[in-house]
Formats: sequence, C-alpha cells, structure tokens
Amino acid sequence: MKLLRPSTRTRRFALALALGAALLPAPASASQAPAAAIPPAGIGPGAAPAGHAIAAAGAIVDLSALHVVARGDSLASIGARYGVSTRRVALENGLDPGKPLRPGQALQVTARHVVPPALEAGIVINPPQRMLFLFRAGRVAQAYPAAVGRPDWQTPLGEFTVANRQVDKTWIVSPSIQEEMRREGKPVLTQVPPGPDNPLGPRWIGLSMPAIGIHGTNAPSSVYGFRSHGCVRLHSDDVVRLFDAVAVGEPGRIVYLPVLLARGDDGRIWFEANPDVYRRSGATVATVRAMARDRGIAEESIDWSQVATMLRERDGLAREVGVREAEPGSRGEGERG
Repeated sequence: MKLLRPSTRTRRFALALALGAALLPAPASASQAPAAAIPPAGIGPGAAPAGHAIAAAGAIVDLSALHVVARGDSLASIGARYGVSTRRVALENGLDPGKPLRPGQALQVTARHVVPPALEAGIVINPPQRMLFLFRAGRVAQAYPAAVGRPDWQTPLGEFTVANRQVDKTWIVSPSIQEEMRREGKPVLTQVPPGPDNPLGPRWIGLSMPAIGIHGTNAPSSVYGFRSHGCVRLHSDDVVRLFDAVAVGEPGRIVYLPVLLARGDDGRIWFEANPDVYRRSGATVATVRAMARDRGIAEESIDWSQVATMLRERDGLAREVGVREAEPGSRGEGERG
C-alpha cells in the first residue's frame, strides 16, 4: 500500500512497537459483534501501513500504545491521535491537565473500542464512538479515530456507497457554511485551494449522501470530536491509507450506537459507553440487559455495577465487564479490565 513520506509526528510512534500480535478469530455469529483482528502491520498507530496496529481478542480493536511526547504535543493532540479522551490520558498518567507536557516523556495511552456490527466488506462509521472501521471478509482491516458532525450539524445516518475519490480537492464552501462564517464575523470564503489552509486535507472520499465525505484535516486535534459540519474527518495519514484501500462503489453504513456490548472468541465480555450527543438513544442498564440476551450472553456473567458506572461516565473506553468464576478457595470476583 502506498504511503506518504512519514512525518516527524508519525515517526515518534516507534516506541509503540510490538504491543501484541493480533489474533485472527473466526467470524462471529450474526447476533454478536464481529471479531476485530489485524495482523501486526507497523510500528504504531501512526505508521502501520494497513491501519493502526491492533491487538485484539475478538470483540474489540485496541489502539493502545506507549506514546513518546514530541515538541508541540498536547493532551488534546494525543487523545485525538489514538481515539481517547484527554481526561483519560491525564488520569492514566497522573498528569495535571493544566501543565504542559515534556518532550521525551513516555505516556501510556489505553484506547480500546468495541467493534460495531460488521459488513462483509465496506466502511462502518459510528458517530457516538467517533470511529471508522473498514471491513474485509467480515473482519476489521483498518480502524481510525474520526471527527464527526456537531450536535447542531449532525452526520447523517444510513447506507452509502463511495461516489468519488479525489486527491488535493479544492474545498467549495457551501452557502450554509458561508452564512455561518458571516454570523461569526469571519472572512466569507467561497472556495479554498489545496494546501495547508484547506480543511479537507490531502484526500477526499465522496459519499453518495449529499455533500458528505470522508477526508483529512488541517486541524488534527479536532479528530475524535464532534466538530465537523457533517463530514467525517480523519488524520491526514489515516485518510491516505483508507483512500488507497477503497474504490468507487465501496459500500458503507453510518450507524448510531452509543453503547456496545460484545463477547470475544476467548469468552471475555466487553462493554463501551459513549456520549449520546445527538440525543437519539436513552440507553439504560435495562437496555444493556436486553443487548446481552440478544447476544446470548448470560446476565449473571456480567458485572452490572460496572456497567452502571460506565453508563454514567460514558468515557468511550471499552472495558471488560465479565464476572470470572473464582478459583476454589478464593473470594474474588475475578479479573476485569
């Protein structure tokens, strides 16, 4: 697969090497979330030629890595790179969000996501997760953090196909965005040519939905946020890899799943709760119990207190919520991630 010449930002992910070999699971049944597996393909999320290097055991993609801080890094830019909230990065590393990071500082970044229902081949975008998944043969082939539409300018849902692919596309500013510029007192632009000021970045993947596309960005810290006018933004190196992997006619689906529950091929049960920013889903513990029944997961095998806590926090991190049977003579509930 062709890559852009690696940037300084990309090369600094080298210390993320060998976080774990991916396991190739058998396809999940229709009632379960699909297996997510990518063979090791690079030296970290910024450098893997077939998408982020992912270690997974069935139900999740794991973009976790040891990140070495480079000059100019911030909690926001690191969170955007891996698909995790800045608060999680700060908490995990005992950082004061008000203090600058030190170049050379090593940070552990845990970034796991439950895989939504798969396509045999195609793109699935889940705005509440702020994640894009590319499937091949029913398995995840690429997975990327994404920026999606703001609550007042939502990314549309439904089926689509890739309608066009363009390199260094000129941004033709829609009348509605021109009006927003006018209201905010900004210069009103009608078009922006290719270059560093173009918010579409180096690649445009146009969708069959009106005026909606997947593209790069000149604002990388906006990724993993609800920041766009409906389009789906990826980091520019990520969109280059996706662009090279898809063709006109590629099918896709945009779903709205703030909460996801799945059981991996190893029997571990994973749950993820994301913000319901578009206010389309009032998920409760009862909702998750129904999801468990639908997936054939015994309710008594789930730690419901942890599920309830995660529904309150909705921090977008997949965690293991299965209750393990205690060893004879022990008193613990077992390991949970």
